Amino acid sequence: MSRLIFKRRSIRKFKELAIPDEAISQILKAAMAAPSANNIKAWHFVVITKTELLARLAQIHPYGKMLNQAAAAILVCGDAAKQSVTGYLHMDCAAATQNILLEATSLDIGSVWLGIYPRDKRMIEISDFLNLPKSILPVSLVALGYPAEYKPANNPWQAEAVHYNKW
Repeated sequence: MSRLIFKRRSIRKFKELAIPDEAISQILKAAMAAPSANNIKAWHFVVITKTELLARLAQIHPYGKMLNQAAAAILVCGDAAKQSVTGYLHMDCAAATQNILLEATSLDIGSVWLGIYPRDKRMIEISDFLNLPKSILPVSLVALGYPAEYKPANNPWQAEAVHYNKW
């Protein structure tokens, strides 16, 4: 697993290849295996595969141009009706998002995390565009596709960020 974590990179260029339904299902299962505060699992996932919807999302999200090339995207949402603690809701969705990125990498599918929460304008526009119910809050959007670019494994070590026992 540790090699997979370092292999994961933000991919923004994709080949024109569809992602099989089985792969999307496996990615969603991984998302739902994420830890959740009080095991509430107050998340929902909107899978977007239609080219015209991806193109519109690329217009809505200021950093989402790669959605024009993506084979799919997964919108990770939190259900405020199930989890009333907003902070927990967003952390749960972040954990699910990370699992999506890691599972995609394990399947040789490229991915990039596009932040939505806490940007009110993005949240409102995406909610309106995808007809999300009022209690459903969009947190992140993950673009998916087979990579058309290569990035070497990440070496994120920062010794200055590590503190033992006390600051």
